[in-house]
Amino acid sequence: MKENVFDVLMYLFENYYMDDDGTSPPDRDIVQQELSQAGFPALQIDRAFHWMEGLSGEDNPPSMQAERSLRLFSDNEMRRLDTACRGFILFLEQMGVLTPASRELAIDRAMALESEDFDLDQLKWVILMVLFNQPGQEAAYTWVEDLVFDETKNSLH
Repeated sequence: MKENVFDVLMYLFENYYMDDDGTSPPDRDIVQQELSQAGFPALQIDRAFHWMEGLSGEDNPPSMQAERSLRLFSDNEMRRLDTACRGFILFLEQMGVLTPASRELAIDRAMALESEDFDLDQLKWVILMVLFNQPGQEAAYTWVEDLVFDETKNSLH
């Protein structure tokens, strides 16, 4: 079984966060044990928890940008985020779903994944995780969630 950090994150998000009923999440040690029993390697589990710690945004202060500013991507970002990914980020920002701060956090978290085959579907999930963990972004989260799940349903037919 070749699992990567993204697979662990998806498992965590789907099993512990998406159906959040207001109760506090289980203890990290318990979750790690459950992930190990589910077949995820310990190294990938540790990396996933480290990745999630980056969602707090404490190391990513909100950027002060003019309303008409333009985000330029570094060479590394352009290699990781293809044209479709960059276009989707721009689309969400233009729609008012992503703020400059949430955009930067989403890019940071996408870059932190060590997946060689990063694609638009993974970016959508990264953005969902970022928005889910940002206070006051409930409407934006719901908007992206609807977009992601509508596309998933449509692709199954």
